[in-house]
Amino acid sequence: MRIGDNHRAQLIVGDDGAVIVRDERRPPRPGEETHSVLVRVEDAKAHCEHARSRGARIVMEPTDFEYGERQYAVEDFAGHRWTFSETLDDVEPETWGGETITPG
Repeated sequence: MRIGDNHRAQLIVGDDGAVIVRDERRPPRPGEETHSVLVRVEDAKAHCEHARSRGARIVMEPTDFEYGERQYAVEDFAGHRWTFSETLDDVEPETWGGETITPG
């Protein structure tokens, strides 16, 4: 699936996995986020509370999005951003501005 104009691509892995690839197309600058990692979890709210209790710096509280995901984000000790995502609903990409791409 492609989202937006060169925003990102989502690749299906196995029966229930996905790899999301983004390309900023520019060199990093001091103090800027140059990459991110998205990890799927079963319960984003519980995961966030666990991370918070262990001292994680929460940069985005759990938020529900129109594309059917609940996500939160943390910044690790080295400044890298991690987004954790829980699937709430299987929403057709066209309903929120995305595009389904079929192979072939």
